[in-house]
Amino acid sequence: MSKTKFLSILFLLATANLVAQSEKFEYRFSIDVANLIEKDTVPWRFQMGANEYSFIGNYRKTRETWDKNGVRVASLTKEDSLYFVEFSPVNARDYIIERSKNEQIIIINEAHTYPSHRTFTHSLLQGLYDNGYRYLGLEALFDTVINERKYPIIESGYYTKEPEFGNLIYTALNIGFKLFGYEATGGENGKEREIAQARNIIRFIDQNPHGKLLIHCGHDHVIEGMPSSRAWEKAMAGRLKEYTQIDPFTIDQTQFAEKSEIMYNHPFIAMINKEFPVVLIDKNGNLFNGKKGNEQVDVRIIHPETHYVNNRPNWLLSIENRKEYRIENLKITQYPLLVLAYRKNEFENRGVPTDIIEVFESENAPFLILEKGDYDIIMKDRNYSIINRYEIKVE
Repeated sequence: MSKTKFLSILFLLATANLVAQSEKFEYRFSIDVANLIEKDTVPWRFQMGANEYSFIGNYRKTRETWDKNGVRVASLTKEDSLYFVEFSPVNARDYIIERSKNEQIIIINEAHTYPSHRTFTHSLLQGLYDNGYRYLGLEALFDTVINERKYPIIESGYYTKEPEFGNLIYTALNIGFKLFGYEATGGENGKEREIAQARNIIRFIDQNPHGKLLIHCGHDHVIEGMPSSRAWEKAMAGRLKEYTQIDPFTIDQTQFAEKSEIMYNHPFIAMINKEFPVVLIDKNGNLFNGKKGNEQVDVRIIHPETHYVNNRPNWLLSIENRKEYRIENLKITQYPLLVLAYRKNEFENRGVPTDIIEVFESENAPFLILEKGDYDIIMKDRNYSIINRYEIKVE
């Protein structure tokens, strides 16, 4: 078992009870996250810390912290380079939506400390729905009444309390998707977990036979060929293919994910040099999936390097109808502040914020990124007390 897989298993065990924490600790100031990491000695402390930073929108610290698990400069062999230049980049979103017309099941993964992967899946939702997709399976979802409530709450899951995951869920529900969780719940790991996930998805398909299926999973569960952990024999996607005899369209977002420092990014990111996520296709219509002869997934997305606009990642603005919203200086009376934006009436019901920023000074305060609508803005001081609450409307 790889170090990453081992840490992931331990991390899941360590965070099983975190969703029941008091409100004070659902979204922590970055200084408190740093203190937790410093005091902790468990091997998965950097993964836990990276997730905590992502929950409050501090994506720079998210990347830096995750990379403390270990990172190296990627290199290319001559064979890899010659194979790569056979392909040309095309817009990943456009390609996937067009390809979806002829698919029954699409499986796309995320790295749990990369909210940008959730933003990309979010960007696919309307196009996929228009092409007949009606069901969205989420590995991270543990909420049996999500389809009736129509928005996620803190208790919906651990990863789902991250704002971009919450926005993905909210949009899917309001477009018309029926959501379901499929994670193994009996404590299974390894091979048994992959089988249980696939069986849970099949059970849902049997109960909901009409409509196409989008599955959003974590890391290697997307693999339909030989997984990195050979003890699995087959990952969830491979098991699902075996049991249903339906060949899913499998999409990986993790292999070429950016690092905290440009020098550690895979060379392909700079070689492509696009401002939008791409997939690569050759003159015969074949898709690039890493190395020649690699059959783990159908295609791998290559995301561009993140740039920051008003101290926020540019990919946050890739969703249609999102706008920057600047907090008025007169609203900022002390530092630091956690500023949380909730859709109307969701704060009282423990909803997931649509965006969170940490403010250290009024002059360079990050902008909130919000879609059109009505919001409650909640400001918390260093003691996690609510010191201001007011309503805004984003036109």
